[in-house]
Amino acid sequence: MDTVLLLSRLQFAITAAFHFIFVPLTLGLSILVAFMESRYLATGDKDYLRMAKFWGRLFLINFALGVVTGITLEFQFGMNWAEYSRYVGDIFGSPLAIEATVAFFLESTFLGVWIFGWNRISPKLHALSMWLVALATNLSALWILIANGWMQNPVGYVIRNARAEMVDFWAVVTNPYGILKFFHTIMSGWVVAGFFVLGISAYHLLRKNETEFFKKCFKIGAIFALVSSILVVGVGDFHAKEVAKTQPTKFAAMESLWETTKDAPMYLLLVPDPANEKNSVEAIEIPKFLSILSGQKEVKGLKEFPPQDRPPVTITFISFRLMVVLGFLFIILAFLALIKFKKIEQSTTLLRILLWSIPLPYIAAQLGWIVAEVGRQPWIVYGLLRTADAISKAVEPAQVMASFIGFTIFYGALGVIDIYLLSKYARKGPETKEV
Repeated sequence: MDTVLLLSRLQFAITAAFHFIFVPLTLGLSILVAFMESRYLATGDKDYLRMAKFWGRLFLINFALGVVTGITLEFQFGMNWAEYSRYVGDIFGSPLAIEATVAFFLESTFLGVWIFGWNRISPKLHALSMWLVALATNLSALWILIANGWMQNPVGYVIRNARAEMVDFWAVVTNPYGILKFFHTIMSGWVVAGFFVLGISAYHLLRKNETEFFKKCFKIGAIFALVSSILVVGVGDFHAKEVAKTQPTKFAAMESLWETTKDAPMYLLLVPDPANEKNSVEAIEIPKFLSILSGQKEVKGLKEFPPQDRPPVTITFISFRLMVVLGFLFIILAFLALIKFKKIEQSTTLLRILLWSIPLPYIAAQLGWIVAEVGRQPWIVYGLLRTADAISKAVEPAQVMASFIGFTIFYGALGVIDIYLLSKYARKGPETKEV
């Protein structure tokens, strides 16, 4: 692989993955903070107001760092991926422009109102401002994922003047791949937020700190996590069928399926052997399940496609399996949290598990993106533009290496700061004085 291409891919992978550490929590925690403040208005229980302030502070720390890490991604489209921007900028730029001028503007404006509006505007308007932040945050994800969905399943375009030009904006906006990806992504963010609240509440319950307060938080987090986890699995099933229809090479790689098979079974464990183009180990088989999952009687294997069009199989296969296992684990843990809720203070083992489970939804979200992006290779726009053809022609390896090292060090420092601030204020707990 060309040095510039390899370094540019690694750089974008690291910056995108790091940025997406912050995005899921923002998507979910904004909704929970808005709900908590609304519960205060409905009940008059000041614990809910303290909740909104406590979890709101953690939301603001996460949001600020998320904005900083997201800016560099757009610069890379012009610096490292200039050929991509030239070829598809007419289409890819439109949803990103809408996201920046509408969703992000709405989000940042009303977040400012929420931060500085305490005791300055009416409580109803203050709660409404956070609901608008939550709406705008998830709307921002919609436009970004519509853009990404077009890369996965290009629609509504023609090739003219040696570049892709949009001819049907509505087709791009209603692209089934983008819509399903949107719901799958935001719901995974809700799972992250649910387990974030569950884990931090478990920490304080283990230490007998503000027990009644954190029991209320725990219940909210458990319900949100359970509902979101079930929705993620449900939407994931629809998404798998769309992948099988529009990206058969990715679907085959997800299952390490080399031979085209009718009534294809699913194996719970296969060790793929790309060199020999066969599976070296087989385990428990679920008859016909892969055909059911894909919605196709006959599922195409990787041998149906030229070797140069096949994605990396091993990392796609393993990432998909781990993501699915974690998805069902989240349902089980959230269900147990609700079942044990009445005596949760005595369920110390479960509380410790939930505390140490905080990173797991983050990992699952990252695995989902690995499946989506690695599984799309060797295409940057599936079936239309290869990743190797999208790289900037004027960039030198030394330039990319310097920026790669710089970004890695800078983002590493931001990661340390984020973990320090979140852990500091999470351990501190809510303000004890009456609000």
